[in-house]
Amino acid sequence: MPEKVMRKVIRIDEEKCDGCGQCAEACHEGAIRIIDGKAKLVSDSYCDGLGDCIGECPLDAISFVEREAELYDEEAVKRNMKTKKAGETLPCGCPGTMARSLKDAPDKAAHSSGDCGCQSQKTAVGSSVSSELSNWPVQLRLVPENAPYLKGADILLAANCTAAACPDFHSRFVRGRVLLMGCPKLDDADYYREKLAGIIRMNGTPSITVVKMEVPCCGGLLRLAEAAIDEAKVSLTLRQATVDVRGNVSGEESVKYRFQ
Repeated sequence: MPEKVMRKVIRIDEEKCDGCGQCAEACHEGAIRIIDGKAKLVSDSYCDGLGDCIGECPLDAISFVEREAELYDEEAVKRNMKTKKAGETLPCGCPGTMARSLKDAPDKAAHSSGDCGCQSQKTAVGSSVSSELSNWPVQLRLVPENAPYLKGADILLAANCTAAACPDFHSRFVRGRVLLMGCPKLDDADYYREKLAGIIRMNGTPSITVVKMEVPCCGGLLRLAEAAIDEAKVSLTLRQATVDVRGNVSGEESVKYRFQ
């Protein structure tokens, strides 16, 4: 059994926590993860007791408590951070996660027969609305940082629920952009920040458009993007738009510039 001593570690009030992820981003030891929509201390041995996360919580949900806890283990922290960085590789090797560009020219014979599945085909219910999706996968966790379609591409960083709420999501936001999706409340925001920073650095991203829902916890997606740009130390255009539950869009023209 690991040795335990009386020392200060953080305490997270889950009643106050809205899962915004700012504390997880601020914790350099990876001691905090967003799990089931709440910030959690994943191991006492990862918490150094210095409290970098406390000042980042907008809801004062984090405090210090002195209790019996495992000693801070720097080697365990290094292993934890290494595991997080390798987390994008799925052990199952699922073929469905293979990076694919969907904008390649379809086979002519297949196109003439209607079997190509290209975006000019009507949907099953007879609608003429076309998909604007240019890449697969779309979940940020699954997209490789070196995916060919990311090179020099404008990025759409969208909260998972936006596509369900916004009726013209494809024509309004997806067209001409590479789509990356995630949930700032339910997913690991710290991992997403690191992943997005890597994508920006590697691919010369000219712009990021953040589309989030109106709910407060979704604001973490914009903060995540800003933190990733700062970490990447690049200049690019950052836009944001907010979708309410009835599909109305606001703030779409807001443009910010982040400089090195």
